[in-house]
Amino acid sequence: MSTESRPLIIGFLCNWCSYAAADLAGTSRYDYPPNVLIIRVPCSGRVDPVFVLKALLSGADGVLIGACHPGDCHYSTGNLYARRRYNALQKLLDTVGIDRERVRMEFVSASEGKKFARVVTDFTNQLKEMGPSPLRTQAV
Repeated sequence: MSTESRPLIIGFLCNWCSYAAADLAGTSRYDYPPNVLIIRVPCSGRVDPVFVLKALLSGADGVLIGACHPGDCHYSTGNLYARRRYNALQKLLDTVGIDRERVRMEFVSASEGKKFARVVTDFTNQLKEMGPSPLRTQAV
């Protein structure tokens, strides 16, 4: 299958919630596209915007940031910091000319395996409509 029909998504997932939801989606055999490369992070608050930019500049078609729901963060406020960084990142993407729709942040708890599968499916379909990242041809 070509990359045009299966966009590359880098997923930075919180260990305590979103990663556990991805695991639940897999063990529950929920159907979702297998094109997300998961990077487990201790907390979504540890996702630096530079990581997201590096993923996009390296040829990823999209980046998914998975976080605990507000009020449910294992580290109390990490997901709130992540949301602030995400909002700042959206403005930065506009400034450098990268479509902000290529980066998505979702709050998914450990018990929401079905939601994780739906998010990945929706994001994949959205990226298919957008087409391959224009940065992919420039990536080394």
